[in-house]
Amino acid sequence: MRSTFFLIVTCCLTIHTLVAARLPRIAITGLAIESSTFSPATTNEAAFHAKYGEQIFTSYPFFKADAPLRNRAVWLPAVMGRSLPGGAVTREAYESLVKQSLEALKKNGPYDGLFFDIHGAMSVVGLDDPEGDFITRIREVIGKDVLISTSMDLHGNVSWRLAQNTDLITCYRMAPHEDAMETKQRAVENLLNRLESGKGKPAYKAWIPIPILLPGEKTSTRIEPGKSVYQAVAPASKQEGIIDAAIWVGYAWADEPRNHAVVMVTGDDKEKVAQTAEQLAKRFWEARSRYEFVAPTGSLDECLAKALASDKHPFFISDSGDNPTAGGAGDVTWTITQILARAEFKKENGPSLIYASIPGPELVKKAIAVGVGGKVDGYAGGIVDARYAPPVHLVGTVTAIEKGDRDAEVEVVVKVGSVSVIVTQKRKPYHKEIDFTRLGLQPRKADIVVVKIGYLEPELYAMRADWLLALTPGGVDQDLERLPYHRIQRPMFPLDKDMPTPDLSAQMVPAADK
Repeated sequence: MRSTFFLIVTCCLTIHTLVAARLPRIAITGLAIESSTFSPATTNEAAFHAKYGEQIFTSYPFFKADAPLRNRAVWLPAVMGRSLPGGAVTREAYESLVKQSLEALKKNGPYDGLFFDIHGAMSVVGLDDPEGDFITRIREVIGKDVLISTSMDLHGNVSWRLAQNTDLITCYRMAPHEDAMETKQRAVENLLNRLESGKGKPAYKAWIPIPILLPGEKTSTRIEPGKSVYQAVAPASKQEGIIDAAIWVGYAWADEPRNHAVVMVTGDDKEKVAQTAEQLAKRFWEARSRYEFVAPTGSLDECLAKALASDKHPFFISDSGDNPTAGGAGDVTWTITQILARAEFKKENGPSLIYASIPGPELVKKAIAVGVGGKVDGYAGGIVDARYAPPVHLVGTVTAIEKGDRDAEVEVVVKVGSVSVIVTQKRKPYHKEIDFTRLGLQPRKADIVVVKIGYLEPELYAMRADWLLALTPGGVDQDLERLPYHRIQRPMFPLDKDMPTPDLSAQMVPAADK
């Protein structure tokens, strides 16, 4: 009898130890893209460069084999797709990637949690609110009790459906997004902390839509008022009773009802959650008329005239209307056509200008055929978006050919007069110094560098001696009033400048299982 008693006690203690030691089972999935509905481009499945299973770990430094977070859970990565910004995703591509994700999730369940890594500004042909649709379909597979933690870009959109079906949610606090990986890690740590503590889903989620739609180039956290508005987020999230706080600027170049700014705060103290959300929303709204472009702006002619007259080099000019890092097609030729037509750049010894970049697969083939030092005559750009100018005619000398880039695949440099034009097999954004130097170009020594971009990414920003943002045409036109919005909610600032003050009261979002 006594031995039986000790056996029962020993078994109970063993079971308790095993249960206590059980690591949470956490899935990982997501699709990330920023896609413009004002561009004629579309995005296919290949553009997402999807990773499967353990390949996904390579995207996150905090998931390295020896990283502390790696040992705190049984990680079950499904599918992760991440595309360069571009046009709307085809319905076929979206459905294929979602189907693959759901099948992988079915295979490895059940789960305690899921890390949902998205951008938040995906547009899909014929479908509103793709991220809301995706997370709803995930819930149908994994159940409503599973804890989902969502990481987003601050230029994403948070619909009510997305807010309801996620439990923990956060977004970047910097633009440019120097804190991207830090944000993703925070989303994972929030998830682990709630699972390990046994606290589970937050008791409260406050959601406040703000009728403001501004481009990222006016809401950079480098300058005021964005700097102060976002500096308030981290302290707000560290309050007792708060799990996280976030402000989404929203994505200005898609025409959907969900596209607008949002504040969300999650936590267990109802009054603190609501009050914090309302304070952040009020601060964002009250600053609306003070948001200005992150750099001085002008027409392309004005920008070129100032750059040519300046003694500051390199003088950077943003070709902002066709910015591929914001969803532009990347092949609008309007700007490079205007540059090549100017007399200053006709001679080889004229002011040195680097143009990055224009896709031209046929011209790339010709450049490869003649080789470095050969003469090439062909056309580039205007294949996807020729609304503003036809393909540009380039006649010049090939100075570089590089193969193997993940995005561009092949890059060539064609010297036309004093202009070095980077021509790519497929579109590619240029935002690091090595993007230029690997092609034999020296941007620091150039007179002018024109880049298809909006605000300068950190390395370009560090290189510039001066900088102007050219208000050029394209699918991500910075002049929002020129865009044909039909479906966003109105009134919307700045399209409706004299609109009344909106109701910025916190709306409490029910949990997915309520």
